[in-house]
Amino acid sequence: MRSFPVFYECLMTYEPQVPYSSGGFAEVEFAENPEPRCPCILLLDTSGSMNGQPINELNHGLQTFKDELAVDEMAIKRVEVAIVGFGPVTVVTDFVTAENFHPPRLIASGMTPMGAAIEKSLEMLELRKAAYKANGISYYRPWIFLITDGEPNDHWQSAARSIRLGEEGKRFMFFAVGTKGANFEVLRQIAVREPLMLQGLRFRDLFRWLSASLGSVSRSQPGDAVSLPNPVTPGGWATTA
Repeated sequence: MRSFPVFYECLMTYEPQVPYSSGGFAEVEFAENPEPRCPCILLLDTSGSMNGQPINELNHGLQTFKDELAVDEMAIKRVEVAIVGFGPVTVVTDFVTAENFHPPRLIASGMTPMGAAIEKSLEMLELRKAAYKANGISYYRPWIFLITDGEPNDHWQSAARSIRLGEEGKRFMFFAVGTKGANFEVLRQIAVREPLMLQGLRFRDLFRWLSASLGSVSRSQPGDAVSLPNPVTPGGWATTA
């Protein structure tokens, strides 16, 4: 069984500044806050099966995520959040710093196009990294964090290959979490790391862990090995499926 990582290798990419062709908001944004960035894309299942208490608890979890990041002086400047919902695939929130992140109110509907959502997140990530490079902004290895209660109803194999190639190239780290009812056999074929099962609907505990982990990374130096709390412990929010 592949274990969930408890150490994060802090790779920071430094890029020479080159002229930024599109100008506008991004140029001003990076000028006002030239801190290194720690980008995280939340890939959230918003399909119809999440309706009711699951989507409500997920929304509460996002508010907890914002609240926890807001009290971390470094994370609020360095952590960037984007949200892609799937059911259908929607860019709910494009990349913003934690300081400017406003948790959306997610609504459950539709099917589970997980493969298309993964591909969209990878496309967004490449565009954001290009913006960092164009503006001379350094960045830590990005995180992509998937949460689902089901299984993809689209072609996901190509997305799985992209995830594995990206992990091998250390271009990002991909995490998968499923609630009860998720297809963990498929998640194991998509993710390099062992996917975790959320205990009950403990989304708020999950997002407390995520904010603390990203905060630790944002305070680190290149080459540091950052210890991440193990969520699979007595009283933790996750179990192995």
